[in-house]
Amino acid sequence: MGTVVALAGQVGGAKLVDGLYHLRGKDLAAIVNTGDDYDHLTLRFCPDIDTVLYALSGMASAAAPWEPAGESHALFATLKQFGGPAELTLGDKSLAAPLLRTAWLAEDRRLTAITLDFCKQLGIGARVLPMSDDPVRTYVLTDDGEVSFQEYFTTLACEPVVRGFNYAGADAATLTPEVSDALDSEDLEAVIICPANPYHTIRPILEVPGMRELMRKRRAPVIAVTPIVGGRALKGSAGKIMGELRHEASARRVALEYLKLIDGFVIDAVDAASADDVRASGIDVLVANTVMRTVEDRTSLARAVLAFAQTIRERRLQEA
Repeated sequence: MGTVVALAGQVGGAKLVDGLYHLRGKDLAAIVNTGDDYDHLTLRFCPDIDTVLYALSGMASAAAPWEPAGESHALFATLKQFGGPAELTLGDKSLAAPLLRTAWLAEDRRLTAITLDFCKQLGIGARVLPMSDDPVRTYVLTDDGEVSFQEYFTTLACEPVVRGFNYAGADAATLTPEVSDALDSEDLEAVIICPANPYHTIRPILEVPGMRELMRKRRAPVIAVTPIVGGRALKGSAGKIMGELRHEASARRVALEYLKLIDGFVIDAVDAASADDVRASGIDVLVANTVMRTVEDRTSLARAVLAFAQTIRERRLQEA
């Protein structure tokens, strides 16, 4: 067995990363979206990184996996009493990582080094890697202008019609040595694009110059897992965004977003009828249970995805 790299963000991505972690431990590297990062009350919030950290450390709340279990909001309530912002609920435990992150960034520490230190302190053997140490911010294009994804998601509650996206700073961002080493590893076994919104979670990662090229350099199978099941997203706004961009909200459409990058695509059993349509695009397809309600579901899907990648790799060897 070799090393595995996962591209991740959001709850679905964190769940699959957790499943892969159960199987591969320290041989797993998760490259996580930072396009949704934002500053609030002078603190740096990295929601996708923290969601992955909570999942891998076992801290995540079962009901709200983007925050630690047993979360409280006493500080937020007091902030409102003092005239603080009301539109963004700040959990008490959820402030720990942003507080330390902000303090350490002010000391000129890299975001990657800070995140790896969090991994060490939380007992996480896998490497959780920001997609870049340089700032990249996703902006949503609407009829009323451009807004940050955080404003679109929280203040505007995903209501505006989406016309497109702008990944500000992506063209000037650079890959970190840690990301480059993970993707350029001679024993790279597979690259897994986890189930997440392809527009504001996965696309920012792919927009970092050199990311796509490194993903293909070692010729390890690249496998994507659909975030769309039965024509809708289980979490988030992917289905709504696809419709507003005049795309069908389907697993097939997600596969096309990754055309010429992926070798295999995993769809849910309820969408099995669309498997041949995806294969017609030259992409191998695996039909599996992609809904991860339990830890066993996460591990089972991770095992199926890795076996799928192994099948593609063995077929390549036979053809060669």
